[in-house]
Amino acid sequence: MISDYNDKELLVLFRTEDKKHYAFNSLVSKYQKRLYWHIRKLVINHQDTDDVLQNTFIKIWNGLADFREASQLFTWLYRIATNEALTFLNQKKRKFFLPIVNYEQQLSNTLEADEFFSGDELQLKLQKAVLTLPEKQRVVFNLKYYEEMKYEEMSEVLETSVGALKASYHHAVKKIEKYIEEN
Repeated sequence: MISDYNDKELLVLFRTEDKKHYAFNSLVSKYQKRLYWHIRKLVINHQDTDDVLQNTFIKIWNGLADFREASQLFTWLYRIATNEALTFLNQKKRKFFLPIVNYEQQLSNTLEADEFFSGDELQLKLQKAVLTLPEKQRVVFNLKYYEEMKYEEMSEVLETSVGALKASYHHAVKKIEKYIEEN
């Protein structure tokens, strides 16, 4: 089912009233895992990730009919997922009145206690290092390093210039290297 349709075909199907649900279910099947892991790297907690992913797909459902195809479908999906994850994190920070440093420490502690985390010690150290990055650098690093997204695609997702993204990624890598050396 998933491999039978490319993104453009899914959009055409979605705009056909009697195929709308089928097309959306196909889209969810195609992107659910990738979006889950993208969100998970930002919010860390499995249950929170599920909630954010559900909100992401609700926004996608509500906005898909108006998608103008000015960008690629998958970059539009990633933009929604990224915005939903960042909104969730900001709401959580405000809800608990946590300064950013304390909140990132809380995410790091959550990562250590996470029963779903299956990485080794080096992967844990890398994840902790990523959590020390400013929000924008963390998103850029995750998209480039884990998603292997091209800068041009990231530019569409984050609505920022390729040059700024390259600089953010470079700074992120330097900070991660420093963190790993010192810890």
